Amino acid sequence: MTNKIHPTAIIGPDVIFGDDNEVGPYTVIYGPTEIGRRNIIGPHVTIGTPGQDTRNARYDSSSCKIKIGNDNIIREYTGIQKPCYRDLTEIRDRVHLMQGVHIPHDAIIHDDVVVTPMVALGGLSILLPGVNLALGCLVHQYSVVGHYSIAGMGAAVMKNIPPFGKYIPGKPISVNHYAIDKFGYQAERDEIVAYLLGGVRPVSARLLAIVDEFERLSAASQRNVYN
Repeated sequence: MTNKIHPTAIIGPDVIFGDDNEVGPYTVIYGPTEIGRRNIIGPHVTIGTPGQDTRNARYDSSSCKIKIGNDNIIREYTGIQKPCYRDLTEIRDRVHLMQGVHIPHDAIIHDDVVVTPMVALGGLSILLPGVNLALGCLVHQYSVVGHYSIAGMGAAVMKNIPPFGKYIPGKPISVNHYAIDKFGYQAERDEIVAYLLGGVRPVSARLLAIVDEFERLSAASQRNVYN
């Protein structure tokens, strides 16, 4: 196993690493935490503290698990907290968490998500694949941020954002064309535009699968959707 862990880092019991991870100075990781391969975890990161839940502020988190996948970058002063209500707080693959990001209890961060500096998520929030949260966003608890969507700088996200949506406070949802090009959805561009701006349900299989997943999770969240 070839992990580079700085000697000042504190790694608690029941922390399992895959190979080729880097852990920076003064980082603290409590278990139970499972970390995959090729992750870069910067200095002064804290992983595995109890969730900040006012309904049960002193709950026993000793068996509450965090799972971090592969090829993630977690930058300095970011905190990732244990679950309170779900089985996991989870960071999947190729996620980039920049400086000072707050990942709360029970959050699920899907593949290829980018969270920029000083973003704070509320508990039980879900970021679906390819989401981009710009500088200083605040995301309400229980929110579902749809696949390949983006929230603008300083946005207070109070509703769910639909797939491929661009949310800028005070404006109607527009289309995140950058994500369409970046993630290879050019062939479905017209369907995406019709879905977001006209409410037309997609017909192509992979786009329909995205919309169905978002709608299922959004309904379960009991939160409204931006349009």
